[in-house]
Amino acid sequence: MIPGGGQPNMQQLLQQAQKMQQDLAVAQEELARTEVEGQAGGGLVKATVTGSGELRGLVIDPGAVDPEDTETLADLVVAAVQAANENAQTLQQEKLGPLAQGLGGMPGLPF
Repeated sequence: MIPGGGQPNMQQLLQQAQKMQQDLAVAQEELARTEVEGQAGGGLVKATVTGSGELRGLVIDPGAVDPEDTETLADLVVAAVQAANENAQTLQQEKLGPLAQGLGGMPGLPF
């Protein structure tokens, strides 16, 4: 409820929404620059992704390479990338969660 039963100040609501959108854009830019890592096979394969989920690097320990068993290596790569993406999603929740909740609480905004 609005104190005094009056209408919400639309200019104030618009300013709040614009500030939250700016904060969200800054947080998204920060995520795109932040790198997180995931690994598999006890560190035999390490994947690096940005906070926004872009794969930036993949390191494979030579001990993980067996020409007779490329399936295991492929599984390790997939697992490392998945772990890195899970870490990126956690980072996204930490950075964007409060902002998205704030925008969702604004009347008239489709969040």
